[in-house]
Amino acid sequence: MDLDLEGIELMLLIAAVVAVLARRLHLPYTVGLTLAGIALAFTPVKFDLQLTKNLIFSAFLPPLIFETALNLDWRELRSNGWVVLILVTAGVLIAAGIVAAGLHVGEAWPWPSAAVLGLLISATDPVSVIATFKEAGVTGRLRLLVESESLFNDGIVAVLYGIALAIATGGGVSVGAAAVDLFRSVAGGIGCGAAAGGLVLLLAGRTQDRLVEITFSSIAAYGSFFVAEHFHFSGVLATLTAGILIGNTGNLGAFSDRGRDAVMGFWEYVGFVANSLIFLLIGARLVAQHVLGAAAVASLTVALVLVGRAVAVYVCCGVFARTRQRVSARHQHILVWGGLRGALALALALGLPSDVPLHSQIVSVAFAVVAFSVIVQGLTMPLLLRRLGEIGEGRDPGAAG
Repeated sequence: MDLDLEGIELMLLIAAVVAVLARRLHLPYTVGLTLAGIALAFTPVKFDLQLTKNLIFSAFLPPLIFETALNLDWRELRSNGWVVLILVTAGVLIAAGIVAAGLHVGEAWPWPSAAVLGLLISATDPVSVIATFKEAGVTGRLRLLVESESLFNDGIVAVLYGIALAIATGGGVSVGAAAVDLFRSVAGGIGCGAAAGGLVLLLAGRTQDRLVEITFSSIAAYGSFFVAEHFHFSGVLATLTAGILIGNTGNLGAFSDRGRDAVMGFWEYVGFVANSLIFLLIGARLVAQHVLGAAAVASLTVALVLVGRAVAVYVCCGVFARTRQRVSARHQHILVWGGLRGALALALALGLPSDVPLHSQIVSVAFAVVAFSVIVQGLTMPLLLRRLGEIGEGRDPGAAG
């Protein structure tokens, strides 16, 4: 398929205009982009670039994850490791279980279909979460917890989603096989990322050319992802590992001073471009998805997702209430409302096999939940952060970076 370069240029122009307007209107940039995408769907303007699972996984996720990982402090991440681990394992299972049980009881959905939707919609999305919290200017431990959870929960969600999908389509998976798949996906992804990151650090140390160093970082971001996915490992964990490794050791001589500044600036821009395109496409696809036809079940699912997220966060954080890793009540409230859904859920939904029972309802409901998450939660997130004292009154939540 030919690349629609004219369409991409037009989308970037729209994104730049939206960024300016969002700042003036004090509107979160991601919300502005999604609303612009919805508005564009009602105009004669059409783009050949369509939101698909392959586009999200192949083009958008690697740069967004890598850019965030470059800025993650390994020492801080390690000091909060147990909290993140519990949230991305037990937290996902609790949230998915509540959604699945609610759909089974409230809408009489069969358990396999309910479990598929519960899993694909219960993981917080790195694209939406990272963009929203970066725009709001959140820093410190709260941002670390939010970003780390959204990045690391991909591994377990991908495996559990695959198990639920196999059951929904008539297959069967044993507990032992599921555990092996989970370990293989996580360990393999981390291994691929470490290998790619180590190779790039070795090569970057042999040049002072900042353009070559940027090229090496691009190879680490995309190469680690594609190699891991080729072997059915977690591509997100691979890119995340490569980014953390390069971000925390690249300043020890592997990258030149000019090269490191160039690499960080390059990935900040790439992140802006990826966010711009993905949220415009989400908004346009929302209109085509006919989510209003599933309004009743979508409303129930939104409520279940919020309840599931609240229970997961408060229960998981409660485990650390009397430890040094205690999470304050204020931060727990933000984690609940800041558990946005977005591109990751849509990628899984768009890749759903057509023979899954209630296929069209699952996809429509997933889009409806994402719409609520990005627009309603994204729009009110800066207000909550300001109310709880996490950002100052002077901070502009509409900033695009």
